Amino acid sequence: MKRFLTAAALALGLAACKKAQPAVLYEKVPVERRDITVTASASGTIQPILTVQVKSQASGAITEMRVQTGDDVHPGQVLALIDPRLPKSALDQAKANLEVAKAQYQNAATQLAREDTLFRAQAVTQTEYDAAKVTFAQAKAALVNAQANLSDAQIAYDQTRVTAPLAGTIIQKNVELGTVISSPTRDVGGGTVLFQMANLDTVQVQSMVDETDIGKVQPGLPVTITVDAYPSRPFQGTVRKIEPQATVQQNVTMFPVLVNILNPEHLLKPGMNAEVEVHVGQRQGVLAIPNSALRTQRDVASAAQVLGLNPQDVQAQLAAASPPPAPRMGGDTAARTGTSLGQAAPSAARPGDPAPQGGKRDSTKPAANVFTTADGRQIPLPAGVTAEQVRAAMQKRFTGGEVTPAEQAMLRQVFSQFTGRGGAGGGGGGMRRSNNFSGNYIVFALRNGKPTPVNIRTGLTDLDYVEVTSGLAEKDTVLLLPSASLVQSQTDMKNRFQNMTGGGLPGLRQQSGGSGTTKN
Repeated sequence: MKRFLTAAALALGLAACKKAQPAVLYEKVPVERRDITVTASASGTIQPILTVQVKSQASGAITEMRVQTGDDVHPGQVLALIDPRLPKSALDQAKANLEVAKAQYQNAATQLAREDTLFRAQAVTQTEYDAAKVTFAQAKAALVNAQANLSDAQIAYDQTRVTAPLAGTIIQKNVELGTVISSPTRDVGGGTVLFQMANLDTVQVQSMVDETDIGKVQPGLPVTITVDAYPSRPFQGTVRKIEPQATVQQNVTMFPVLVNILNPEHLLKPGMNAEVEVHVGQRQGVLAIPNSALRTQRDVASAAQVLGLNPQDVQAQLAAASPPPAPRMGGDTAARTGTSLGQAAPSAARPGDPAPQGGKRDSTKPAANVFTTADGRQIPLPAGVTAEQVRAAMQKRFTGGEVTPAEQAMLRQVFSQFTGRGGAGGGGGGMRRSNNFSGNYIVFALRNGKPTPVNIRTGLTDLDYVEVTSGLAEKDTVLLLPSASLVQSQTDMKNRFQNMTGGGLPGLRQQSGGSGTTKN
């Protein structure tokens, strides 16, 4: 009976061990060519570039309204008519006065000619001749005055027809038929605004860009704009201007960036909320691998254990291979991005970095709002962002979950220091319009059917995929492994389980110093 129980327990133990066999913890991904785009995200509202307030220089009641909001108008088109009766009466009076002035001028000219002839014949005195010249001058001045009055009256009459000053769209109408308006030339209050119109052929978005991204934004960079009204139709624009004065919103420093957007169909309306993505870096058809395949020297040992390799052998293979040197660009240290779940690649220290050398925090100082990576590096978090939110977003990204636009923007903002924070100086004292990012990493690739560590050099990254500039070839296969923190947590759980069970069968605890087992 005892032998039977021992055999059954052994069979049960073998079955349990077979069930506890861990599944494959990595995924094989071929190295393929992809397009990689790095963007700086922001939000704003659609605004017209030029808005004009339309007023009438004539006062009176509106007798006719010829346009409504949304109408496209051309220069000189009549928008509204003002009561013309008083200006028409003044115009008729001015015409009559001009006729009288013409007759008086003609009579004075004739009289002066007659007096001139008589004066030459010494038939009139000098005084009579001078009086005739004065009368002629007065008649000429009266004619000029009458012509000016007629011109003013004609202008006043024409001003009862309110016309469009430029080509555009009526975006606001402030008056209705019968409204009595005042002229800005006579009213100290500035007069009545009849319409607001704008040219919507080209609109702009004033977006607020975080200071961590503003160094990578330059005038002329391409921009993709999306609005809720057309979620599947992106619009293209360009950066027009970066305002020099920053604004602080909830302890976050932001810079206004103006983006011009061609809008020939007038689909974009003023006031629409827009999401803006400035393309600060772009690569077309480059070799790329997922970021989660990257490894650093700190977590190579844990990755080797997952693959069943000897960590010492792996380190020896990496030491034997010559790592490709990372090029220096404009004197700026190469930036790096996060590589795997809960882990960010180490970045070389720069003056002004908040983290001390090596990513260690001074234990004498109070802990700040930071995100600690698997290799011990601490990343300062912006106001309103917690380490739990960053960890949850990264968990979604590296497990294939759906990451919201807000979480994507948060990750870009948090890891911006690893994607070329501040940019690199270009020639001529200006900023380069495209940012180069490079770094040295390690990946595990299949060589002759076996996992092999390979030194690679990386380029641009969008936090999902990273450009591979050397070390891998097209159609190579890399292995996606869990992060060092995940491997460590699995090891800790295994150790705790073994401590509870004594390393024996589940549900049985071994007795120290004895050969038998006792059931719990």
